[in-house]
Amino acid sequence: MSQPVEDLDEVLKNHKLSKAEYEDILRILDGRHPNLVEIGIFSAMWSEHCSYKSSTKYLRGFPTEAPWVIQGPGENAGVIDIGDGMAAVFKMESHNHPSFIEPFQGAATGVGGILRDIFTMGARPVANLNALRFGTVKGDSDVAKYQRHLVRGVVDGIGSYGNCMGVPTIGGEVSFDESYNGNILVNAFSLGLVKSDEIFLGVASGLGNPVMYVGSKTGRDGLGGAVMSSDSFTEESKSLRPTVQVGDPFTEKLLLEACLELFKTDLIVGIQDMGAAGLTSSAFEMAGKTGAGMIMHLDKVPAREEGMTPYDFMLSESQERMLICAKQGSEQAIIDIFEKWGLDVAVIGEVTDTARMELLWHGEKCADMPIAPVSEEAPVLDRPVSRPKYLDEVNAKTVDSYEAVDNQKAYETLLSNIEVSDKAWVYNQYDSMVQTNTTKGPGSLDASCIRIKENGKALSISSDCNPRMCYIDPRKGAALAVVESGRNVAMSGARPLSITDCLNFGNPENPEVMWQFAECCEGIKEACLALNTPVVSGNVSLYNETNGVSVFPTPAIAMVGLNEDENKVLPSVFQEEGSQILLIGETQSEFGGSLYVKALYGETSGSLPSFDYKAELALWELVIEANKKGLLKSAKDVNAGGLAIALSKMAAVSNKGIVASVDLAHDKDIFDETQSRALLEVSSENLTAVVHMSVALGLHVTNIGSVGGDKVQVNDVGLPLDTVKDIYFNTFARTIEQDL
Repeated sequence: MSQPVEDLDEVLKNHKLSKAEYEDILRILDGRHPNLVEIGIFSAMWSEHCSYKSSTKYLRGFPTEAPWVIQGPGENAGVIDIGDGMAAVFKMESHNHPSFIEPFQGAATGVGGILRDIFTMGARPVANLNALRFGTVKGDSDVAKYQRHLVRGVVDGIGSYGNCMGVPTIGGEVSFDESYNGNILVNAFSLGLVKSDEIFLGVASGLGNPVMYVGSKTGRDGLGGAVMSSDSFTEESKSLRPTVQVGDPFTEKLLLEACLELFKTDLIVGIQDMGAAGLTSSAFEMAGKTGAGMIMHLDKVPAREEGMTPYDFMLSESQERMLICAKQGSEQAIIDIFEKWGLDVAVIGEVTDTARMELLWHGEKCADMPIAPVSEEAPVLDRPVSRPKYLDEVNAKTVDSYEAVDNQKAYETLLSNIEVSDKAWVYNQYDSMVQTNTTKGPGSLDASCIRIKENGKALSISSDCNPRMCYIDPRKGAALAVVESGRNVAMSGARPLSITDCLNFGNPENPEVMWQFAECCEGIKEACLALNTPVVSGNVSLYNETNGVSVFPTPAIAMVGLNEDENKVLPSVFQEEGSQILLIGETQSEFGGSLYVKALYGETSGSLPSFDYKAELALWELVIEANKKGLLKSAKDVNAGGLAIALSKMAAVSNKGIVASVDLAHDKDIFDETQSRALLEVSSENLTAVVHMSVALGLHVTNIGSVGGDKVQVNDVGLPLDTVKDIYFNTFARTIEQDL
């Protein structure tokens, strides 16, 4: 076996391993000093990206069970029962660091990776979403120009990969704040469908069972990617471009079809995507789950480049690859399937009963390690936490701390804010209709929906997070991300069932960041318990900072819900002239973390009130049940920009005017962001029934106006409908394309 490394301090520094962690490695190896391959393996498996060593302490209390949960966290993706022997498989992942360094490939391979997480479970991917956060894009500064470049590159990468795969991108969110100037966030979500009894897991077991490699050849791209994603950015980070993987969606499409063909057979025990840390993580995780051992002959791994070493093979993050634990005697049948699809395939090892990972290179052992400690005994850190000092200042401010602004000016400022603007420039680059199951696609407001052909039901999905609210109150802000994503799903007539999360935070070595993380986790736990929407999968992305400046705490939440009838997906825009508009819920003059304060005064400030989950659940129940009875024409929640902006969006997308009058305590309350409110469009003949249902559920209900006309008027503010449409539909494209 190769010799221990020289210049140990430098090697440990390059691999982001501490002296304490090295002492732990010596203990695990019974006092033997590791060689470079083994150090690389420990570095990858114990990286923040793979081991969650800073976050595990806080994730342990997440609610993960419900009668409809088939598979919770711990596998490639979560799985929920959607009836009739069908299951939905879904997960959200981050590809933040790679996308900042190389926006096209970083975003593209983020999509590729999350798709493999889904079809590795045996499911065919049927819907993608993405949650994107960028910095300042307005103006002529170098920062704004570079952020616009990043927007264009990321969107191109997402569209290129998803479109080539034939998986529709049906929705998502795009938001902007200067806190992301040095570190954008690119979170990718995918959902697939599978028969409940045909789910595959990432396990390796059975003495003598062959271990097989399938997919693309291995190159040096992505070397050290998991370790790179576990560190902060500096001005030199552009030099990390070699750590960003290069994707090939056409190969992945072949891999998808070959795997789905394989899953129809009885040839394999388990299968695992080679994601972060590549062959290392897939092999150690598969064997670690069962307590098995494994021998792998690295010289048998298909190589794309000359002169590759065992270290390269174990740490490469080349895309479009899988590791399979096959049943003995099935090797040739599996080879035939993958060769038919034009993919590389090789038997590279076998399962043993030693509980050790033995790696060979041309017959000589180059690594020999116990599997369980490497995969399960990564350090669980108890990092210092400290309440951020900025909170005292930002929480002390209220909306009344600022000079008053004329309501009409405020309305026009908010309407033209790119947080509000339609993102057609983005979603028109995505194929949202491929597979022909999209019933509520991008741009249609609130949740996105697909029909399930196999059982006549529909799934609703919404990704949400308000980083401004998480900044001023991480616990309540994170809880409200769960609430908002659930409310969006309910507005489509579906019952929210489960979430996946992508927890994006700054440097965990900063006690204030760890406090934010801990508080956000508590908020997610609280909301998921109260709303009965368990966490079934997720991802943690830390070290999202550049030169010591961390991003806002951004716990992105994607909620999945089920509508029992695909023909009863509820729109979120006006449907008919003359319909009545009901405002459900009370307006309480809440401006903490609001778009109003940010857009008009350039600050993120205020505080968040305590939250009433019972009122939220009552609102969901009203919309879901009224929709089942056919009493509603459309429904939309009230969020960023308040009532005036919600009504303006509905009007713009439907091309129907609205005149609304609301009795409020303060004129500016048409822009407030009180929770648990919704706008329901109801025909006159159903008005009484919906009002009675609302009152019976303890909800405040007000008839605020009717649909129709050629203007948008909300109390004392308004514009011609055509002007509203022009601002809403064209502002974003004008901003992003101003350099072109």
